[in-house]
Amino acid sequence: MAGKILNSDQALGQRLRDHDVKPTSQRLEIARILFRRPAHMSADDVYIQVNRGKSYVSKATVYNTLGLFVERGLVREVLVDSSKVFYDSNTAPHHHFWDMDNHSLMDIEADKVSIADLPAVPEGTEVEGVDVVVRLRRRS
Repeated sequence: MAGKILNSDQALGQRLRDHDVKPTSQRLEIARILFRRPAHMSADDVYIQVNRGKSYVSKATVYNTLGLFVERGLVREVLVDSSKVFYDSNTAPHHHFWDMDNHSLMDIEADKVSIADLPAVPEGTEVEGVDVVVRLRRRS
């Protein structure tokens, strides 16, 4: 169900329950923002969007909920630099272009990037995944 668009509260609630997340009203508000269409959003973007309606969700709740959603595999964290984190509703394997001029992310299909010869990992660990972020800037 990675990246699937969910429009009903029932489907959103079930998706949260499937990932062992209790579907509170605030979590459902945040899920509506993230899962109504494929999205790359910062926590501030989510905060602004979720508070445009009738309800109010605190910034702390947004950050905590996003952290929970990452922990439970509902969204992926994409770190484009040390100060910018995006939350990606597409959890299927893929990579990203980061447009440094207009501060936007674009998906790159996983099969379009080839990674070979990873170094040996430390004993007792295993590779969970590799995320590639290709940084773009307009030519001068």
